[in-house]
Amino acid sequence: MKIKEVIVVEGKDDTAAIRRAVDADTIETNGAAVGAEVIERIKLAKERRGVIIFTDPDFPGEKIRRTIAEQVPGCKHAFLPREAAKARSGKGIGVEHASPDDIRQALANVYEETADWEEEITFAELIEAGLVGGEMARRRRQRLGEELKIGYANGRQFHKRLKVFRISRDAFYAALAQVMREEAGDA
Repeated sequence: MKIKEVIVVEGKDDTAAIRRAVDADTIETNGAAVGAEVIERIKLAKERRGVIIFTDPDFPGEKIRRTIAEQVPGCKHAFLPREAAKARSGKGIGVEHASPDDIRQALANVYEETADWEEEITFAELIEAGLVGGEMARRRRQRLGEELKIGYANGRQFHKRLKVFRISRDAFYAALAQVMREEAGDA
């Protein structure tokens, strides 16, 4: 599977994992402090080939994703479920631990940022759905993020992702129904 866009990852181990799964070029951020030189390379790559941001599903990875998305608008995003990114040893989480199949699956479900979308799902709806503020909210957001292929985020970031990635009302409620069936033990 050949990927046209340049994939932005955190480090060399992520690059190795990507290359085991697909034929692609990468740019490594080398940590959360994304430097000006790296941002310039990402801007050039976006202009020439397009960019897919594919960071670890953890706090530092999300910070890197937000930093790049703010400084290089219009990037595409690939998300890896936390379960798929866990190290076999149980110590660590990251793209480098994912199987080639999980990486290909994440890259097959890439989202493109858009700013001109009418908000469909309100923050109040997230609260009503038990995705913000309740004792099960974090777990529900994690599962819903997996179902929608947008990754885990806190309540406000999750709300933003629904808008940025144009998740329709129908898709949102279908995925939420699946998560709720799982909770009830019916799935």
